[in-house]
Amino acid sequence: MLFNSPEFIYLFLPVVLAGFFWLARWSHRVAATWLTAASLFFYGWWNPAYVGLLLASIFFNYGMGLALAREAGRPPQARRPMLLAFAIAADLGLLGYFKYANFFLDSANALLGTGWNAGSIILPLGISFFTFTQIAFLVDAWRGIAREFNFIHYGLFVTYFPHLIAGPVLHHKEMMPQFGRAETYRMNWENLAVGLTIFAIGLFKKVVLADGVAPLAGPVFDAARSGVALSFLEAWGGALAYTL
Repeated sequence: MLFNSPEFIYLFLPVVLAGFFWLARWSHRVAATWLTAASLFFYGWWNPAYVGLLLASIFFNYGMGLALAREAGRPPQARRPMLLAFAIAADLGLLGYFKYANFFLDSANALLGTGWNAGSIILPLGISFFTFTQIAFLVDAWRGIAREFNFIHYGLFVTYFPHLIAGPVLHHKEMMPQFGRAETYRMNWENLAVGLTIFAIGLFKKVVLADGVAPLAGPVFDAARSGVALSFLEAWGGALAYTL
């Protein structure tokens, strides 16, 4: 689901927003759970199969965060740094598999003349964002900086749909404290107006500017990929259009 798609603008966003503030009248925890579930639905719209991968990553890192927080309370000589190393290695291993497995196999096949094949590996959307977001949380848990371990808040921090698939990488101390504040669950019309204004500006940039110049950049890169010689103006025109 794209942010500029009709189903997001006219259905998903209004329903999620209205449901969040309606549920918040009775329970902040239920409202946060609703937003987490909506974020998972948003992620699964692309490929439901990878929702399980995202949930597994959340459960693993939350559990490791709890263990690392307990380590932070122990004397320095009694702490186990290998626990942090294992957690980070597991996260990076998962990321590396999806991003680089085929690259390394192709390189090995070219060098050794083998025919190893990992099959078709589809890169999950946002895997870099939710991986590095959680690694930062693990490091802070090890240092004793991470203080909140509410599972619903943690899940929402990782899956929150505005940043899940397009970034940026967020820090837990910027997000999770907001989920515990009562004012977060009350409608603020000024914040709503500002948010809609920013969204409208971004939508204009995407639909009018970016999509408008895409036809200028695409043919240039297609021609270059096909080995067609480009003139100076064509090459620079395509490059500048791409940067926009």
